Amino acid sequence: MSLTRDLVLSRSPAAGFAVNGIYWGAFGAMAPVLKAQTGLSDAGFGLALLVGAVGAVLAMWLAPLADRVLGRATLWVCSVLLVMSFLAPGLATGGIGFAVAMVATGATSGTLDVIMNARVSGIEARHKRPLMNLNHAVFSFAYAASALGAGVAREMGVGPLGYFTFLGLVALGLSALMREAPLPPAEAGSEDGPMPPWSIIIPGGLIMMIAFMTEQATEGWSALHLERNLGAGAAQGALGPAILGLTMGIGRLSGQVLAQRVSEGTVIRWASTLAAVGAALAALAPSLALAYAGFAILGLGVSVVAPMGMAWIGRRVPDNVRVQAISRLSVVGYAGFFIGPPLMGFLAQGFGLPVSFGAIALLLICVPVVLVPLLRRRFATV
Repeated sequence: MSLTRDLVLSRSPAAGFAVNGIYWGAFGAMAPVLKAQTGLSDAGFGLALLVGAVGAVLAMWLAPLADRVLGRATLWVCSVLLVMSFLAPGLATGGIGFAVAMVATGATSGTLDVIMNARVSGIEARHKRPLMNLNHAVFSFAYAASALGAGVAREMGVGPLGYFTFLGLVALGLSALMREAPLPPAEAGSEDGPMPPWSIIIPGGLIMMIAFMTEQATEGWSALHLERNLGAGAAQGALGPAILGLTMGIGRLSGQVLAQRVSEGTVIRWASTLAAVGAALAALAPSLALAYAGFAILGLGVSVVAPMGMAWIGRRVPDNVRVQAISRLSVVGYAGFFIGPPLMGFLAQGFGLPVSFGAIALLLICVPVVLVPLLRRRFATV
């Protein structure tokens, strides 16, 4: 009953999380088709995704301005723009066109991401309830369902453009829900005020960056790893990102309960360690079953790292600068969405995908060993 109440309370941003989830789930499962359609190598495909970071980072930095201009309409306007922009990757037939398409999708998705996270953080502050993990769980479940649907669509011969068009109708329905929910009063007001120091934003952002890097690397490359190295078919390959999304949803629902009992720093430390074990298992797995187990463990662990990191900082920020603070945090953190795939691509090109996933495991270990202790010290001094 508590989860239902929390979901109703945050229904507007939750719809935004669902829209982002269905598109990136479809993208992850359709990645092998998109790569073949554009004729790109591993490194080229990764580089095209890196180019998309330009639009995303710029949009995240400017998200507070967009929010001030559009106000309550920001969520649904960004959602509608995302629907339109996500048709572009399905139309692209070359590397340049694909890179331009990823700039458009990155910009719209990035703006939506900042605003919906800021809305959740504001509702948390107003109602004194943890909601970040629940809303990120909505993203994960939507991602998993969309990835599974994409696998079925691929088996039936439906390409990216057709599937993205179908998802557009679903997303437009969710966009209407965003228009119905009111903007929380806690987020109204001036943007003037002292910003949190970069000594907190940077380590917090790096925790998020590694988590998002892990997510996006697995989303974009797990299907390729399963199909190329372990002989999976199209539907079996789509299970990689689908398992990630499903287990991340389960992990985030568990995190919703944990957030009321355990400190954010403790959860982040243990969760990132678990995710590192999962990434290593996926890298070394000699069979599909063990690879699936690795991705499941990775999903359970990494699921709560970014939401907990954002909530950890977001609840310490004054209401009148929350959107701006989340924007700055996101610029650092969400870079992982775009650094991850090209890093995977370059390593896969030179050493193979198992080595790429091994590198992700090493990065995850940096969170409990270096970043969480550093952030705790920073909080103690401000």
